[in-house]
Amino acid sequence: MRKFLTAAASALALLTGCSAGQEQPPAKPVYDLPAREVRPDETALHLPPALNGETEFSLIGLATGLPSLTGSHTEFEAKGQFVRLRLVVTGKGLSGILFDTRRQQLVTDSGAVIAVDNQAMTIKRQPDKFELGRGVRVEFDLYFDLPAEAKPVVLRAFGGPTLTDMKNLTGTDIKLA
Repeated sequence: MRKFLTAAASALALLTGCSAGQEQPPAKPVYDLPAREVRPDETALHLPPALNGETEFSLIGLATGLPSLTGSHTEFEAKGQFVRLRLVVTGKGLSGILFDTRRQQLVTDSGAVIAVDNQAMTIKRQPDKFELGRGVRVEFDLYFDLPAEAKPVVLRAFGGPTLTDMKNLTGTDIKLA
C-alpha cells in the first residue's frame, strides 16, 4: 500500500510539474480603479459590457421604487416610481461621437418602452448631450418614471451616429438580470 501511495504522489507531482511549465501569455496591464460603495438605495449590477456602434455600455447600478427625487432646489414626485440606472459609457471608435443621454430607453416586463425622464435628469443635474471621445469614459445616472407596478428588464442603449450607421437607428438591448 505504501508503494502505491508513493507512486501516486510521484505521478501527481509529475503532472503538476508539466502543467506549471507551460508558458502563459502575459496579462495585459490594467488600471487600478478604487472600489466604491454602492449607494444605499441601489443594487450593484455585475453585467458584461455591451456595444452599440462605437460605444461600450457598462451598467453598474440599479435603484427601483423611488417615490420622489430631491435636487438642489426642489423635490419632484414620480407619477409611478423612479428608476435610476448608473451607467458608464466608453468611446471605442476611431473618432468621437455626440452621445445623447436622453435617447436611452427602458423596457418594462410588460413590453412598454419608457423614455428618459427629462425633468428628473435636469433636477439631478445629469448630462444631456456631450462629445464622447476615443477612449473616454463617462459615468452618470439615467432616470426613468415607470408605472408603480412595472419592473425594468432591459436598457435599450443608443451609442450615437457612426460612419456605418449615421442615424443610429438600431439600439442594443441590455438585460438587467
